[in-house]
Amino acid sequence: MSESLQVQLKKGVLEMCVLALLSKGDNYAYEIASQMADAVGMGEGTIYPLMRRMQNDDLVSTYLQESASGPPRKYYKLTKAGAAALKAQRADWDAFEQAVAKILGDAS
Repeated sequence: MSESLQVQLKKGVLEMCVLALLSKGDNYAYEIASQMADAVGMGEGTIYPLMRRMQNDDLVSTYLQESASGPPRKYYKLTKAGAAALKAQRADWDAFEQAVAKILGDAS
């Protein structure tokens, strides 16, 4: 797969993936970035602007929690709007994935 295609695919699903991670439990940005880097090779610098935008869009809320290894950490929590956005994005993804699979299957 070309690097350009990989970049575009990652951009297209980044928010959905972060929402999915947060649906499993609250987390802080560095840990979310680490999980995304391990799963899809996303760079750490991408997560912070995304988290700010998602907070501004009321998809996530934040709170501070004390840390044993340094200053308090800013945790992100999925809001009701974020859960609804995840559900809608997942439905869109599933439909898109099926359409692409059908086309690819027809091309074989």
